Amino acid sequence: MAVLVASLAAHKSTWLLVILLLLAMWLLYKGEPHVISALVVSAGLLSFFFLSIVQLTEPSSLPSSFQLTWTSEYKINGQKLRGFVQTETGEKLYVVYTMSSEQEKKFYENTSISGYRYLVQGELVAPTPPAHTYAFSMQDYLVSKGANGIFEVTSWKYVSAEKSIRTLLAQQRLHLKKQIEATFPQSLAAEAQALLIGLQDYVDEDLQRAYQKLGITHLFAISGLHVALVSWLFYEGLLRVGLRKEMARVVLLIILPIYGMLAGGAPSVWRAVSVVEFVMLMRYVKWRVPIDDALAISFIGFVLFEPGVIFQVGFQLSYLATLSIVYSRVIFKQSRGWMMQSFLITFVCQLLVYPLLLYHFYEVSISSFLANIIFVPLFSFIILPANIVLLVMTYTSIPMVKLMFNVYEPMRVWLTEAILYLQALPYQLWTPGKPAIWLVCMAFVSVLAGLYFLEERHFGKFVTVLVVPVVCIHIAPMLYNETKLTFLNVGQGDCTVIELPFRRAVYVVDAGGLLRFEQEAWKTSNSPYEVGKQVVVPFLKGKGIRAIDIFLVTHADADHVEGAEEVLAEIRMIEIHVTPGSIDKPVMQDLLVEAQRQKVSVKEKMQGTAWRVGETSFHYLWPRDTDYEGNNDSIVLYMQQGAFRALLTGDLEEDGERELIKLYGNQIANMTLLKAGHHGSKTSSSESFVELLQPELTIFSAGLNNRYKHPHDIVVERFIKRQLMTRTTAVDGSIEIRIQDYNWMMHTEKDLVQ
Repeated sequence: MAVLVASLAAHKSTWLLVILLLLAMWLLYKGEPHVISALVVSAGLLSFFFLSIVQLTEPSSLPSSFQLTWTSEYKINGQKLRGFVQTETGEKLYVVYTMSSEQEKKFYENTSISGYRYLVQGELVAPTPPAHTYAFSMQDYLVSKGANGIFEVTSWKYVSAEKSIRTLLAQQRLHLKKQIEATFPQSLAAEAQALLIGLQDYVDEDLQRAYQKLGITHLFAISGLHVALVSWLFYEGLLRVGLRKEMARVVLLIILPIYGMLAGGAPSVWRAVSVVEFVMLMRYVKWRVPIDDALAISFIGFVLFEPGVIFQVGFQLSYLATLSIVYSRVIFKQSRGWMMQSFLITFVCQLLVYPLLLYHFYEVSISSFLANIIFVPLFSFIILPANIVLLVMTYTSIPMVKLMFNVYEPMRVWLTEAILYLQALPYQLWTPGKPAIWLVCMAFVSVLAGLYFLEERHFGKFVTVLVVPVVCIHIAPMLYNETKLTFLNVGQGDCTVIELPFRRAVYVVDAGGLLRFEQEAWKTSNSPYEVGKQVVVPFLKGKGIRAIDIFLVTHADADHVEGAEEVLAEIRMIEIHVTPGSIDKPVMQDLLVEAQRQKVSVKEKMQGTAWRVGETSFHYLWPRDTDYEGNNDSIVLYMQQGAFRALLTGDLEEDGERELIKLYGNQIANMTLLKAGHHGSKTSSSESFVELLQPELTIFSAGLNNRYKHPHDIVVERFIKRQLMTRTTAVDGSIEIRIQDYNWMMHTEKDLVQ
């Protein structure tokens, strides 16, 4: 506890060290000796100074060329080689290298470069800021890995290869990967790599999502249970071949760390390995260490060795789930039968980690409480051993293993189909959004209190104490009385989220997307960037938005609609509005297919459509006809709440703006907010349009350093010379406008970061 608090203080704020004093006072209150209190505070302070001064330094300036050594943490994706390296000064960097040919890529795919030294040239680059509060943060990822920056290589030259146990094991891990690819059926290879060597890069994304919905994603990772099972199988095997118990334990002590490295070295693996190693070593000195003490010592060693690991979700979940089992033995003993005991173990684990899951992923699988009872034993005692046996057989008898695959593969494919069917059932996920930190603390306290009442068999109190924070977390996102407009930073595209007070309605205008260009097959990414899935969906889930009342596609351009299908796959939509004549465009097909599958109505809308919710009214001002001709047929949305008036123009260009001026004139004059047309292109935001609207604030939705130079300097100058305020998502990040009564306020992601 002391080391955890000190680690957080070193990263965040020294005020957290006050908690150490409270901890020491609690120990005194409990009657613990003064020396224990002193040791707790001393350990915490020592950890704080160690982490602050030694481990968490800023990246030093790098020479024009220097040597780096690759670690085993790297990946090849498309044309990029990315991973972590050590410099000559001991700093850890995240390196990005762009390969120049298919032959070069094949070399790195078939060679373990762990321990390879290169003389490199390049530059340190700043991590890209997250698109919004709920999006992936590269900066946080670097901190969690103990890396001091990102280095983009422009050129390098091979120097030498380090010879060590670590590099040898990395080579063996690559060999195992290739062996699985060469001998396992394609439908089974990705799973075998995940279960046996901790490599999840090639697991099908749809299948991964199915496991997430069922709450059994951890089965695709090598967990402590995997390590325990493999250790038991290996130990029993040694005994069967005639080795004495003492010698078998010595061999196991040596083998476990080797297996940990072969398995990829995930936090859950090293947690299990370190605890087992420590307990076994202490037996040699006649010291029986309680499992919770061994777990605490493992935790302390982990954090001191790699401080940023406390921010890794896998590390947090691994230790928290293990603690839940260690301290709930009284509850488990009260159960009768293996089925009830399995349910209670799953229930207690899921219960204790649910606040953490909500904080990181904004949703919890409800079905996980039942799914784990079936799938944990199935994977642990059937599928994992089967994969181990099959891998061993590929080295001994290919004809025999092919015969075994003929039996095993159809059964495994059937199980996958069953999993995909189960995950499609409705109401499996609870998505209340990211709770405030005080709600997370409240949930943890309620779980601890609930487990105490469960232990005492006070079931009424148990249910009550759990339900209260759950209700609070669920309704919290719906308690605000402001209207919010958020212009999401989706790169070179558009996406606007409108939330009405008390969540009376949620509207989403466009969903961003990428203009994808043809390229050579070897350059194609294994997991292409998807704006809808990686930017829009996390924002909606982070806000606790479970349904979209109207999803509006302004027009059929990829940078507005390509991400829509990904959003619909995760977030329920009531209606989809599109501009007339755009349905037949190829870019709309993925959305229409998913809408048909989910039975969501798609309606063509044009000028004249209007509705009102509470004090807020909405009108479609454009288009006027059903002949779709592109940007100038974008749906134009006019929104008004009291004195606040906003105009969202899609990709409307000068001709369309001229028509709006003719039709509406004074109605759109002196606008409060304008979402500028076509990302600030010089074909939009004409002089006459800007002069009429005179918006208090104009938003340009554009990508950083985009190839089109949006927003164009000429357009920006039109607003500047009239002293009109502008903001750009490329520079300011996601931009939120809050409207309450007769006032409005603006918040940008850039402001939050600063």
